[in-house]
Amino acid sequence: MDYIKIRFGKDFDCSDIGFERTIEDVLRPGNLMLGPMFRLSERIWKPQMDIYETPEEIFILAEIAGVVKENLEVEINAKAVRIQGNRCEMPRSAHSTYRLAEIQYGNFERILFLPELIDTDKVSATYTDGFLKIRLAKLPRDRSHKIPVSDGQG
Repeated sequence: MDYIKIRFGKDFDCSDIGFERTIEDVLRPGNLMLGPMFRLSERIWKPQMDIYETPEEIFILAEIAGVVKENLEVEINAKAVRIQGNRCEMPRSAHSTYRLAEIQYGNFERILFLPELIDTDKVSATYTDGFLKIRLAKLPRDRSHKIPVSDGQG
């Protein structure tokens, strides 16, 4: 059985996400405000993803066709999931001329903040037909702990 690498982290540094998103929006292809010489030729792309949930679990489905599983990494903590990897460009003939080029290649990364805390001990991931599916068990909300009360003389 092959495994997908899943790392468990403490926190993801997301302090600059808003700034990065603003820069990406300004420099994205198709932006009419900038000429082609100012656009980024190679940048991190963001695969399409779905997040849905049941009362017990959260599911993440990522469309990452063409990504080799060895170039894929999933990092999880109780509040967020980071999915990153690399899609290598397909070989092409040296004498070819592109008429349309929409498929994005190179590095990608997505950080998804979860709607509820998850149990990091109950996580699974599968990769089939170009889709990464991550299954995350929610932590029970009604979990409580009894704490002994001492008499304060200790």
